[in-house]
Amino acid sequence: MRLLLVEDDLTLARELQKQFKRDGFAADLAACGEEARHLGSEEAYDIVILDLGLPDVSGLSVLQSWRNQGQIVPVLILTARDAWEEKVDGLKAGADDYLTKPFHYEELLARVQALIRRSKGQAKPLLESRHFYLDEDTHTVMFSDGQQEPLTGTEFKLLRYLLLHPGKILSKSELTEHVYAYDADKDSNVIEVYIRRLRDKIGKAYIVTKRGQGYVFTEPQ
Repeated sequence: MRLLLVEDDLTLARELQKQFKRDGFAADLAACGEEARHLGSEEAYDIVILDLGLPDVSGLSVLQSWRNQGQIVPVLILTARDAWEEKVDGLKAGADDYLTKPFHYEELLARVQALIRRSKGQAKPLLESRHFYLDEDTHTVMFSDGQQEPLTGTEFKLLRYLLLHPGKILSKSELTEHVYAYDADKDSNVIEVYIRRLRDKIGKAYIVTKRGQGYVFTEPQ
C-alpha cells in the first residue's frame, strides 16, 4: 500500500513514516502544501494523511484542488484539538475522515486501514487466534465457547498490535510506541502491567515473555 503523509512537523512525520513502513506501507512525505498538491496530482496513492495546518498553503486548499481535479483517493485530515470548524470544513471539502492531535498511532493506523478497505469495497478482517477473535468495534475478546471479555482502551491497542505480529518478538519500547500518544509521557514499564492484565483475560499461554527481549504472541499447543 502506498501512502502520502502531508505534515510540516518533520519529527512527527519521520516517526510516522517509520511506523507505517513497519506495518507494510510505502510512505512518501510532503512538508508543505505545494509539494503535497503536486504529489497528490501526479502520483497514485492508496490513501493520504493531510495536516490542515501547513506553512504555505492550507491543507484545506490542497484538498479542494485535488477534489476539483477529480482525485478520489481517500483523505484523512489531521486537526488541532479543539478546531471543530476545521473538521467540518474538511469534511465538506471532501475529506473521508479526521483525527485530532495528539493521537495514538494505533488509532491512526486503524482509521487508515478502514478507509482503504472501504475504498476497495472490502469487509473488515478479523483479528483472531485459534480460540478467540478481537471485535474491533466493541473492544471485546470473543471466545469460541461463547464467552466475552471486554478490554480497556489500552488493553485493546496492545492486544491488537500483538495479534498483528504473531510470532514476532516485540520489545517493551516498541509496544510502548504503539500504545501511547506521541506527546505523552512514555514509561515502558507500564507495559508489563497491561501484559499481565491481558494474560488474566485471555490466558497466560498466548503471550510469552522473552527475557531481555520482549514479548511474543503465540498459539498454545
